[in-house]
Amino acid sequence: MLYWFMKRVFAPIIRSVYRPKVEGLENVPATGQVILASNHLAFVDSIVIPMVMPRRVNFLAKAEYFQGRGIKGALMRGFFGGLGHIPVERGSGRAARAALDTAEQVLNGGGAFAIYPEGTRSLDGRLYRGHAGVARIALATGAPVVPVALIGTDQVQRNGRGLPRIRPITVRFGTPLDFSRYEGMGESTMIHRAVTDEIMYAILELSGQEYVDSYRPHPKAA
Repeated sequence: MLYWFMKRVFAPIIRSVYRPKVEGLENVPATGQVILASNHLAFVDSIVIPMVMPRRVNFLAKAEYFQGRGIKGALMRGFFGGLGHIPVERGSGRAARAALDTAEQVLNGGGAFAIYPEGTRSLDGRLYRGHAGVARIALATGAPVVPVALIGTDQVQRNGRGLPRIRPITVRFGTPLDFSRYEGMGESTMIHRAVTDEIMYAILELSGQEYVDSYRPHPKAA
């Protein structure tokens, strides 16, 4: 019920205020499993994508967003839960495995799952090397991967601080990537790297960012 309130009441308000330019939405399947692999520039990215999607999309979100107390904690849980965010602990191998398992459950149930292959948001606007988790999920489920480029969200709320500002936003959805040619090779780290790099290159073509062939360090606030 909360999800539909967010989609039918909150989302139209956000779209009317920010008027995001959405390109290539027809590339996202209307039904069935799909992975949305996006660049990550700002905290608001995880709000913008669900707001422009006609179908429900799930993200992994820091468990801290769901652990607050009092009225503020309840509002945070309701907000992120209503957007389809799934709480997950970060910082350990076990937590990472649990995150992948959660993603696979969403996809095997025919859902849409969004992920930031960079692992954390870019604070300098450049696109960083992707982590191989997106490849593992794609190969384990057989889901197509739709590359997504967010442009301008870093100008809405810089470094996740202050009140959001009204700035132009563009969301580009690229052509779905099919990795069925790697069937049976889902345990190969070389294949994981090849698939991840292909996804990142597709995002790069859509976003026009400068590419950095190294991982973005995890700041505490990301």
